[in-house]
Amino acid sequence: MDNIIIDESVKIGKNVKIYPFNIIKGDTEILDGAIIYPFNYIENAKIGKCSEISYSHLQDCKIDDYVSIGPFARLRPGAKVEDNCKVGNFVEIKKSVLKKGAKASHLAYIGDAEVGENTNVGCGVIFANYNGKEKNKTMVGKNCFIGSNSNLIAPLIVSDNTYICAGTTLTQNTDVGDFVIARERETIKPNMAKHYLKGEK
Repeated sequence: MDNIIIDESVKIGKNVKIYPFNIIKGDTEILDGAIIYPFNYIENAKIGKCSEISYSHLQDCKIDDYVSIGPFARLRPGAKVEDNCKVGNFVEIKKSVLKKGAKASHLAYIGDAEVGENTNVGCGVIFANYNGKEKNKTMVGKNCFIGSNSNLIAPLIVSDNTYICAGTTLTQNTDVGDFVIARERETIKPNMAKHYLKGEK
């Protein structure tokens, strides 16, 4: 088909479905039962059995079995996603491992990290791996919850079963079972908005 580009070097297993408008290049291997929905760019990637890829960019990465990628995810070189993981909308992963059952469903950056089994990475979470001079690593244990809009400032170790509340910026290592919250307490001043909103008196 004119609207699919697949290099001769690509290996494709049995019962694989590849929809139109895909570019699949280089040392890519797609195992049995995988589904490649439209509009993906895939280069030098290993895609496991029965995994599904949708509207995403994958390069020099490894995806194990029964994984869901996309739509609009980007897996950069060194990304590894193990069995039964979910990588959702606008999630970027670079040089990191998501262990079995981990989820990053939307709007997150995971760089230079290891995320443990069954850990949930919330919306808007940033793994801050670069301090302006060097890259550092974040290690997250299993069964952790990382709330929306949290920042994990590397180098950092988040131990198993840690719960990180939404909006937290974490700079210290945690112990097993810790509950972490780091936010300013909000201040509400009644009837003050009129001083800042146009047209309000």
